Amino acid sequence: MPRMRNFGFLLKDVSRRYVLRFEERAREISLTLPQCKALVRLEAHQGVNQVQLAALADVEPMTMVRILDRMQADGLLERRPDPADRRARLLYLTPKAKPFLDEIWRLSALTRAETFAGIGRQDRDAFVGVLERVHANLCAFEPAATGAASAAQPAQAAKKAAAGGHRSRTTRTR
Repeated sequence: MPRMRNFGFLLKDVSRRYVLRFEERAREISLTLPQCKALVRLEAHQGVNQVQLAALADVEPMTMVRILDRMQADGLLERRPDPADRRARLLYLTPKAKPFLDEIWRLSALTRAETFAGIGRQDRDAFVGVLERVHANLCAFEPAATGAASAAQPAQAAKKAAAGGHRSRTTRTR
């Protein structure tokens, strides 16, 4: 069977195994993957509301509420009034969150090192570059934030990605 026929299955299995390995490590610090995602995304986006954070962390809004309630009770974040909307609250990490974030990044680095064991730097960099282009190609098919994407956008983004000129916005992740 040609290798490319299994691309989707392989990608999903690699992702699943990578996440499982990270989750094993996160249990060492009593955090779940959604909690780690919330902390990491909030670190990069201080002052967002919980709906925005749920979208950034790819977590259902109701699940995010429970995560935030627990993290607030643990003293890892605080909710502050939104000066533009008295009904809304904005989220900020407390200094107590810093050691947890440091540990999340350490566990992330360990998981990544295990994943790329025996694979040289040049191959790793090439792999991540291709993965970023694949990601950009797929993102090009998503509707734009202001409305539906035009039919030309996916094709233009795919051309840019193929030329290596379009990079998706990347953030530090596991």
